[in-house]
Amino acid sequence: MAQATSLIPAERIENSILLIRKEKVILDEDLAFLYGVSTKVLIQAVKRNIERFPPDFMFQLSKEEFAFLRSQIVTSKLKSGRGGRRYPPYAFTEEGVAMLSSVLNSPRAIRVNIEIMRAFVRLRKLLASNADLARKLEALEKKYDAQGKAIFDAIRQLMTQPKADRKKIGFHLKERHSPYMARVKKRHPN
Repeated sequence: MAQATSLIPAERIENSILLIRKEKVILDEDLAFLYGVSTKVLIQAVKRNIERFPPDFMFQLSKEEFAFLRSQIVTSKLKSGRGGRRYPPYAFTEEGVAMLSSVLNSPRAIRVNIEIMRAFVRLRKLLASNADLARKLEALEKKYDAQGKAIFDAIRQLMTQPKADRKKIGFHLKERHSPYMARVKKRHPN
């Protein structure tokens, strides 16, 4: 059966997956955007069905985690008169995202949920293949002398994740009516 056209680009979903408390999660505002609802509506639906969301499915970030997250991404300031978040966001694990499809029972929610599940699976496969590659590299390194060590060190360096503080190059498009617009640093006042 042919796969239906994607509602959301896979890269968009994959960029929403964060590592918090050693868990791969998606924040409530990212999920709300993907599902096409407001964050308030998503949280209300979850709170009405809170028994479906144990701590390993969903948790609220601590004030410290929220402050760290805000320092990593540009968000609106409360004092600027534009509002902004006054409480820490909720983080949903893969299981929590799967449970959301039963809470947000709409055709869009079901299709988006399938795409999110596929993104989690792709990420898991990528991490597994990277770990497998690291094991194979270590086995090869044991076979070669010190001269080969420099080559293996260079390969390992290429395998590591790039630092988060690196600036992305290229063109970046802002999405209209998106919670992510607040995350983009403005270089010129409008």
